[in-house]
Amino acid sequence: MELKIIYFNFPFWRAEVARIPLYISNTKFEDKRITSEEFSYIKENGKMTDGTIIPFSQLPVLVIDGQSIAQTGAIARICGKISGFYPDSLVEAGKVDQIIDTATDINMLMRPSMREQDPDKKKLMRQELSKNDLPKYFGYLENLLKDENIWFAENRMTLADIAIWRLMGWLKSGVIDDIPQDITDDFNKLNRVYNEVNNNTDIKRWVSETYK
Repeated sequence: MELKIIYFNFPFWRAEVARIPLYISNTKFEDKRITSEEFSYIKENGKMTDGTIIPFSQLPVLVIDGQSIAQTGAIARICGKISGFYPDSLVEAGKVDQIIDTATDINMLMRPSMREQDPDKKKLMRQELSKNDLPKYFGYLENLLKDENIWFAENRMTLADIAIWRLMGWLKSGVIDDIPQDITDDFNKLNRVYNEVNNNTDIKRWVSETYK
């Protein structure tokens, strides 16, 4: 099986949730990272210059033996099944899926402020998000975690934990203006997930090898 993940050259959760499980499981894949110029071509043509189809003209895309699959959740599930980071149990798989979908919801909350060109409006939007919607969603996630279990599903690290680790890292990084770096500090169980993934030996190796 030939696998290729197509995304930009940065560690956003939408791609990392597929890249990292394949990496940890020693599954061979092509990690195709495109430029802004290449993405402009994709948006105009719905495919890459080599003919690779990009459904919906958006990324990430997973190519399996020449067939293109779009949408973060679909890609994550496929890569999770291949790598062993996605549960077999329907209930446990559902627990993972709901986290991936919630990460997407949080991503969508951020999108309007990412597109806003007026700096004053952008600042107000980010302040409102930091005060209301983001803490609300972090609370939802916190409530899904049990005191006796670090992880979101199956009492082990799955796609869900990797997705939330990378999403939290993005929000905590300070690279997003007007989103405070302590935005998740009040959520102890969420931070426990973040720290466990962040300190995982394989994860640390991926970060050091990939983002030098």
